[in-house]
Amino acid sequence: MERIPILKMGDFLIVTIQVDMHDRLALALQDDLTTKISATNAKGVLIDISSLEIVDSFIGRMLSNISGMARILDAQTVLTGMQPAVAITLVELGLSLPGIRTALNVERGMSLLRASLAESDDATSEDDVDASHEM
Repeated sequence: MERIPILKMGDFLIVTIQVDMHDRLALALQDDLTTKISATNAKGVLIDISSLEIVDSFIGRMLSNISGMARILDAQTVLTGMQPAVAITLVELGLSLPGIRTALNVERGMSLLRASLAESDDATSEDDVDASHEM
């Protein structure tokens, strides 16, 4: 069965979908990605869909599910490269993709992930400082 490659870059995973998505491939990606997030302790996932010309309701739900599962595994999700026709279709289908941040391109998506990681690191260090003052 065909698989979509998942690349690790630092604390992030990068998925570039360059084939037509079908239901089985979307389910396989969901399983592969959640396994990889858990195995690598990734803090962010960037999914580039710039090659997709069509996204149906099932694929839209799968992207939303992937984001939800990533969030449970402590990873942020950014979707990049959405073509205008795909955005229009998602809106017409009533899919808002909650929990998924979007960016126009991979570069902006990586910036969003880095900023998100920096914010969570700052919050963690503030919690550590607060905890040490309570002692």
